[in-house]
Amino acid sequence: MATSASLRRRRRIVTASTVTVFTTLCAGLGSAGSATAQTGAPLTELRLGQYSHDRALLTGGGAPRSDAQSETVDGQYVVRLREAPVASYTGGVKGLKATKPAVGSRIQAHSDAAKEYRQHLGQAQRDVLADFGVRAQQTYTTAFNGFSAKLTEAQAGKLTGDSRVAAVTPVRLVKADAAPLAASNAPRAEEAVAQKSTRSAPQPVHGSDVVIGVIDSGIWPESASFAATMPPPAGWHGTCQANGDFPASACNGKIVGARYFADGWLSAYGSLPDGETLSPRDMIGHGTHTASTAAGLPVKHAMVLGQDYGAISGVAPDARISVYKALWSGSGTDADILAAIDAAVADGVQVINYSIGSSMGDYQPNSPIGDAFLNAYLAGIFVAASAGNDGMSGMISNAEPWVTTVGASVERSHEATVRLGDGTRIVGTSMDRLPSRGRTPIVFADQAGSLDEGAQFCLSGSLDSAKVKGRIVACDFMDADDAVAAVKAAGGVGVVLFQSTGNVRLNVIHGFPTVYLWSAEQAGKLFNYLWAHRNDGTASLSAGGDGSSLVGVPSVAGLSSYGPDQMHTGLQKPDLVADGIDVVAAVSPAAEGRLFDAYSGTSMAAPHVAGMAAVLRAGHPQWSPGATASALRTTAADTRGTTSPLRQGSGLPRPASADDPGLVIEPSATELTAFAAATTPDGKEINLPSIALREYDGTKQVKLTRRLTNVGTRTERYTARVDGLAGMKVTLTPRTFSVKPGATATVTITLERGTATWDRYTTGSLTFTSDKHRVRMTVAGRPWGFTPRPYDDTGIEFGRTGGQGQGTLEPGFTGPLTGRTTGYTPVTWTDKKLTTSVSGGVFSPAGVGTQGTRIVVPPGTAGLIVQTASDDPGTNLDLYLYKDGKLIDRSWASWHSNERSVRFFPEPGIYTAYVHARTAASSSVPYRLGVTVIPKNANRHNATLTTPSSVQRGGFSQVTLNPVGPQPDVEQWAYTEFRSGRTSIPGLLISSR
Repeated sequence: MATSASLRRRRRIVTASTVTVFTTLCAGLGSAGSATAQTGAPLTELRLGQYSHDRALLTGGGAPRSDAQSETVDGQYVVRLREAPVASYTGGVKGLKATKPAVGSRIQAHSDAAKEYRQHLGQAQRDVLADFGVRAQQTYTTAFNGFSAKLTEAQAGKLTGDSRVAAVTPVRLVKADAAPLAASNAPRAEEAVAQKSTRSAPQPVHGSDVVIGVIDSGIWPESASFAATMPPPAGWHGTCQANGDFPASACNGKIVGARYFADGWLSAYGSLPDGETLSPRDMIGHGTHTASTAAGLPVKHAMVLGQDYGAISGVAPDARISVYKALWSGSGTDADILAAIDAAVADGVQVINYSIGSSMGDYQPNSPIGDAFLNAYLAGIFVAASAGNDGMSGMISNAEPWVTTVGASVERSHEATVRLGDGTRIVGTSMDRLPSRGRTPIVFADQAGSLDEGAQFCLSGSLDSAKVKGRIVACDFMDADDAVAAVKAAGGVGVVLFQSTGNVRLNVIHGFPTVYLWSAEQAGKLFNYLWAHRNDGTASLSAGGDGSSLVGVPSVAGLSSYGPDQMHTGLQKPDLVADGIDVVAAVSPAAEGRLFDAYSGTSMAAPHVAGMAAVLRAGHPQWSPGATASALRTTAADTRGTTSPLRQGSGLPRPASADDPGLVIEPSATELTAFAAATTPDGKEINLPSIALREYDGTKQVKLTRRLTNVGTRTERYTARVDGLAGMKVTLTPRTFSVKPGATATVTITLERGTATWDRYTTGSLTFTSDKHRVRMTVAGRPWGFTPRPYDDTGIEFGRTGGQGQGTLEPGFTGPLTGRTTGYTPVTWTDKKLTTSVSGGVFSPAGVGTQGTRIVVPPGTAGLIVQTASDDPGTNLDLYLYKDGKLIDRSWASWHSNERSVRFFPEPGIYTAYVHARTAASSSVPYRLGVTVIPKNANRHNATLTTPSSVQRGGFSQVTLNPVGPQPDVEQWAYTEFRSGRTSIPGLLISSR
């Protein structure tokens, strides 16, 4: 695990079969090309882009991001027993009454019935422990029935086989899902003075008396965001776990409870991380930020480093907060998380915020934490959880259907512009003051210090003040805090931060003029200007931009993990997206000396939805968690730039509309418990306000039902409409229906592939409209032809290629099979040479060390394959494929030059393949470029295709291309296509080598 100091620094995604190819040297593509370099001239070695940038170094709340986050803890296990916990026990044990609350009621976790059943569970746990000679570390009875323990592999195996045991799972680490770049400046005096609360009692509207349980890194109770004295709400059973570091007075009623859970961590590691304290006090800022975002009081002036970022408020400022600290320096064990959930449910919270997840998404369909959240849901508790910050498809955390999984949206642009001396404008972001300056000398940091000491990265101590003073410095940073501090210490007047391979879009408040460029394309523009203007570069930094940095506001954040859900074929995740970038809220001054700060990540998005749920629960206490989630989802609005539920889920929640949704679509307890019990749960038939068909059989109909309940006050007549879903045939029965208040209408939905494209997503929605209400249910379906895919359509060539004249089919249907092939089309290889003056520079289409080749792709093309090769082991080439001036694919392995881009059924038009010498052994770089364009309807008669006579869904079948006649001694590619009955299904692109 990282040390406290490092964590604090880290606080802060053809008409014929011939190919038409036009080649142009980079000198003809732009003035910044490398044609000015002389063959044999010495190269400058920078090594940019040759190290791994950790996204979490840009983003938040002190949360570490290391591979260890998803690892198991050796010898530690969570054991779940088969009997239901208190939250979901419906009866069945002689003499013991049911303890699961009725829908619309709150759990009575301290009733006589609950106490008696808890005693029964405790005795059953002790019996199991005694039988196996095991000692429990922690026991759980309210939201989870089981215990954590240290076990040998033999004990774990025997426990797994015991009839009383439902599951034995290794203890895992989880992490905070925050993502700010940081500064370590101490707070100015005015910050501490300006934050006195102006409120002492709640107003009766914004979540009043609802308790939000925040499972996180603790809280800084002295913050103005929590400075209000209130009596505890009725039915509250929580406690304030006070000690010398956390006084009992910290629980003032606004903070109605505070507890900490560290047994699992201490059992695994023996001690807390440096800088942590065994109390509910937040030492890194993350928990304070999420709590204040969900339910913080209004604060008129959020001051950070002397700058006023305006008024802030939690979404539900009248709600109460109960804190469950289970993260230690940003990480925790699921054994401690389970204890926190168990306590929160027993205490009487109505909403839980869980801004925590696993690196690269969920690791199993039904985890112990997921099971505990199911029981919390069944007890009437709404759970909002972060989707994850991996910024990739399928890497979703907290994907269970009873959890409202929240991705991050960008809701404010914070644009800033770097204007270079040649007039080029690069629009990045900044939350710092950018003083009005005219043109100022700008220097790339490689010229401002020692390369051996890492000057190009602005490492601490690497810069020469004589070369920096009075200048703006451009840094390809590793640690943003350190880079800004190094430039400031050396007398610089501004910083432009970039990373040569790109990162994610967000901000950190540095208190020093700083502009952040997050994309590789922006980095390329900046680097290549500076390379061409080594001694006379100028720039100006200014607030604002032209809107080009975003598709619009609000839009889905690049760091936000998105769908489909890789663990389940029938669930849409995320459910919603909410404000998650540059969110200013209260933090812990123990981390950076700040009382408020801007954090980013899905950690920041989830508490927005938790706060909205608290407001709805206060106004509609009879609503179940499912009804609350449905109201937020069916009334949500699209973001800018996408309507795809894979990216945005149902969209951006609108609380005012959710307060009167008309209809709700909520799952039954039976559906959810069956899902949880399934070995490979699907989810498409659960009564959720969405339909997800990740791998459906495109040769058959899919028939589903949805139950829509009128939660309004009058009978309404609804008419269904289909939006989007291009090519898909959709039938709704009935299409029009009336439903009385409190009554439920059932709609049957039949979906067929129709003419929708195989193995690609079709998205849209079903909308039910009355005179007063509009209820939207999103749909995403991918008919499985030959490539099952737990990810979206980015890089569609995945699973579409074969080699050595063979290919593997994994069909999504069962039936007869025949096939055809276009025959082989040879790769057209061209010998090329580019020149460069730098090894380890940054790519730009018109930049140094780059050469472009124009490629024509005619209509009716089945495949485009572009490849590079070099015989020089000291050369590392990267390949970038552009169309209409936009990057559509890149291949940039860091260890070789054999790059390849494969486009399956590419759009016709003009493409440009750019080859960039990422690493060069000399200024003259020879290489080979291979291009293959395969017409879909070609028949070259030089190969035949052997296929199996039939296939089975989910099975594997091999197909073979058999050469006919003499073949050229060159790599060749062929397209294959198949039929099953009358249905034609695109196949594979297969290489002869």
